[in-house]
Amino acid sequence: MKFLGRLLLLPVAAVALYHLWIFGCILYWKQANPSRTAFMTEQEVHLQDANPDASLRHTWVNYAQISPHLKRALVASEDAKFLEHEGFDWEGIQAAWEKNLAKGHIVAGGSTISQQLAKNLFLSSERTPWRKAEEAIITVMLEALLDKRRIFEIYLNVIEWGNGVFGAEAAARYYYRQPAARLSAPQAARLAAMVPNPRYYDTHRTDPRLARKAAIIGRRMQYAEVP
Repeated sequence: MKFLGRLLLLPVAAVALYHLWIFGCILYWKQANPSRTAFMTEQEVHLQDANPDASLRHTWVNYAQISPHLKRALVASEDAKFLEHEGFDWEGIQAAWEKNLAKGHIVAGGSTISQQLAKNLFLSSERTPWRKAEEAIITVMLEALLDKRRIFEIYLNVIEWGNGVFGAEAAARYYYRQPAARLSAPQAARLAAMVPNPRYYDTHRTDPRLARKAAIIGRRMQYAEVP
């Protein structure tokens, strides 16, 4: 019985150590910048399966080197209550749940910027109950250890914006051949509109849904509050 008890403790200890490692990474990122995320690794493997010489487009830039237009566009598009909540927008989650029930399949997510960052940094793109639980735990850690400005700075630098394109600087240069600091309001709105499905819009840039969503974001940007 003692042996069985110790055996059962092993997975518990492994989970505890895993979360301790995540805690340590986030604590370290208060000052240092993450060089790679789980999503980056996953996408690089996928690209190199087709082309062994493929590499990611990614360049880190400081918060001040990113256009205020892009910051407002992303908050307007992805998380209007970013400065108010502590990681979870419960009203947004409920609205997404009701919308998905009405449609009979997943059409809305309701994830905040903090939740999206948690997923991008540590998890895979698979949608499972386990991943959502992990996402929630990591989101709580991010909100507890980092301020909103730092969460947003990391988010801007690591989210996916196309096939092998990660972060605001790489996206600005890839789509508009200019640094992220010089993005205009219309350009920023269009980039923000791509975030929910970046690989699709990378290869379907003339999809009318992208233009419609960018126009909606453009109208909302003036009301967005950013760190």
